[in-house]
Amino acid sequence: MKALAILGSTGSIGRQTLQVVESLPEGLRVVALAAGGNLEELSGQIARHRPQVVSVSDAAKAAELRERLRDSSSGQPLPEIQHGRDGLLSVATHPDADIIVSAAVGVVGLEATYAAVRAGKRVALSNKEVLVAAGELVMAAVKIKGVELLPVDSEHNAIHQCLRAGRQSEVRRLILTASGGPFRRTPTAKMAQASPEEALAHPNWRMGKRITIDSATLVNKGFEVIEAHWLFGIDSKRIDVVIHPQSTIHSMVEYVDGSILAQLGPTDMRMPIRYALTYPEREATNGLELRWESLRRLDFERVPPRKFPCLRLARRALEEGGAQPCALNAADEIAVEAFLERRLPFSGIARVIEAVLERMPKVRLGSIADVLAADAEARRLAREQIEAQTGAAEKSAARDSQIDRVQ
Repeated sequence: MKALAILGSTGSIGRQTLQVVESLPEGLRVVALAAGGNLEELSGQIARHRPQVVSVSDAAKAAELRERLRDSSSGQPLPEIQHGRDGLLSVATHPDADIIVSAAVGVVGLEATYAAVRAGKRVALSNKEVLVAAGELVMAAVKIKGVELLPVDSEHNAIHQCLRAGRQSEVRRLILTASGGPFRRTPTAKMAQASPEEALAHPNWRMGKRITIDSATLVNKGFEVIEAHWLFGIDSKRIDVVIHPQSTIHSMVEYVDGSILAQLGPTDMRMPIRYALTYPEREATNGLELRWESLRRLDFERVPPRKFPCLRLARRALEEGGAQPCALNAADEIAVEAFLERRLPFSGIARVIEAVLERMPKVRLGSIADVLAADAEARRLAREQIEAQTGAAEKSAARDSQIDRVQ
């Protein structure tokens, strides 16, 4: 019986993790949950799994949750309810937890995940920001503590599985697959003014808004290159990205003898979650299988670099190192938020990221405090850049309007 603590339990990965737990009642149990403000979802999770400790975003949400649970407890003992940074850290370092599922969105889960590693916990990692923003720090702690960091993202989970077939010295390259998102067939010029609704229409996956937009720009593949570099100790020049629209092959490993191993599976995140939670065993599952009768073809395409500049920017950030990958992530988050609020055009996302990377101080990150400071500075620069772009667009529109009136 393995005991789990989940950071981000009410998000997509958190909910699916609990589905996996419920499918393996003899092997998995929940001892702690951390969520944001979705108290309705969290209350149901508490009723089903009876965790010892629960954390929410702030004191007001904690008080509200306490009242909710009192009204519906039916005499059952209430969990310890915490909130904020201290609550996240408490969940991440719970003494009874064997595995910490890091699924909190954004840098909010970074410090807690780092604390889990330093506490000697096995981590099932879904939060991209952990390795994108602080890969060097986190992996140094992993090495010192001798803990396992198991990837939940389907691409890295696939690579982890394929690497079980050989030694690292036998690996020629890693190949990450990308669906191409909603704009795979869209002309580059037309993409520039794409609407949020068009960018959110992912052909294969149902995900949160930010990661769906990141898939449309392909910056998510850039993040995955950075993650793969830190997870598997492979130089970025030996990590390729190919477009594979069917999303059936989740990633591949090419060995020095020319053999390529690929991991195939349905587009269902419960499969990599299950693998990470039960590793090194493989537990039988019902209902998760690849429908061979519907598998007509497997297509592969090169990534057009001019069409998807964010992938190039991510590789640049990794090569420059220091605070640059952290700045990449922060700038992207702010730019995506502005795009979803219609304050920035789709093409403006890459422009904001590039401007922030240009202006970001080239410094080394020696602690989590350094990472959080770099994140804050990059967000400030991104907001400044968005205001500049918005102001320039408004001035241009005003000039055009004035010319129209004169004519």
